[in-house]
Amino acid sequence: MASSAPPPVQAGHARGSVVLGVGRDAAHSSHEAAAHAAIAQQLADLLHYDFAGAYVPGQPYPGPLYFVPGDVLTGLDTAAACGIRSASDLFGGVVPDRVVASKAITHPLVDAPTRAPEGWSEAFAERVRAVVLPGYSAYAPADARRAGRALLHLGPVRIKPAHGNAGRGQRVASDIGELDAIIADVDEDALASDGLVLETDLRDLTTWSVGQVRVDHHTIAYYGTQWLTRDNAGEVAYGGSSLRVHRGGFDALLREPLPPPVREAAAQAQLYDEAARQCFPRMFASRRNYDVVQGKDHRGQAHAGVLESSWRIGGASGAEAAALLRLRDEPGRRWLGVRTEERYGSDAEPPPGATVLFRGTDPAVGPLLKFTVVEDDDDT
Repeated sequence: MASSAPPPVQAGHARGSVVLGVGRDAAHSSHEAAAHAAIAQQLADLLHYDFAGAYVPGQPYPGPLYFVPGDVLTGLDTAAACGIRSASDLFGGVVPDRVVASKAITHPLVDAPTRAPEGWSEAFAERVRAVVLPGYSAYAPADARRAGRALLHLGPVRIKPAHGNAGRGQRVASDIGELDAIIADVDEDALASDGLVLETDLRDLTTWSVGQVRVDHHTIAYYGTQWLTRDNAGEVAYGGSSLRVHRGGFDALLREPLPPPVREAAAQAQLYDEAARQCFPRMFASRRNYDVVQGKDHRGQAHAGVLESSWRIGGASGAEAAALLRLRDEPGRRWLGVRTEERYGSDAEPPPGATVLFRGTDPAVGPLLKFTVVEDDDDT
């Protein structure tokens, strides 16, 4: 179905503008920048706005602005100075303190910690304890060692940079010797600034992606899985996501007859999301995405829980934007399947009907293709 025509612009009322990036929160690479620009153009279509490229402070823009930053914005005053005062002003989120955008908020600190970051919330870690894995966060070597020792009785411990992504920098300790060696390798200043997360290591696991996105009056919620691939250097990298998208938010999604593992993951994500709203009341986000894992520890004990939040544009956002547009154009549809992929190598080709977000040679990672595909879903 063709896109609906934009409403007529009334005299004296300029169309708004969708802009990219805000200072240091712009995309981190050329392929990300190109993909973010393609997604921003789709959001401009959804909003009936114009796409105005990179944001230029002080430049006059006709009509209201809608921002698509490359990362979570830290600092409410900084965001407000650009005109970002609520979730309706951006695709992504704004947090009052850097720690709120990290994995570290998911777990408590050890008793009497050596160091706690600014903006830390003991209440949040307590609120989400039932929907996360056994674990701790730490900002000092002594705290990390104590946390690791407290977890080793459950089996091997996974140690993760609190601000890491795509599994980068993660290591597993099976005993005290390995634990101490890993922590000794961590730069103490970086640890004090960024933090570490220590969690029970799982195997035979499934990781769900559960999210809710609201742009203007358009709201979707979804569940899906993601997979990894090998980049041009043979390293593990994000490979894509396959989503089943539902019209409406988390509440609407949970009213559907979901498979039991999906229902558990979605309910845990919703509880985590609600705890964040209550414990960090000054933060706001239009994109609220959560990774939820289900698996067994090395003793065979089942565990399930939220690993982390993503309140920023992400790997699945091309699929989110495509779904928002399709559901806008098909008001009777409730469900939609959408897939986003990243393929490395000079011979990568998009499938028929794909929307290409990036195709070219990135200076850092080499040849790369990024695209989304809308897959028809008969369950309307």
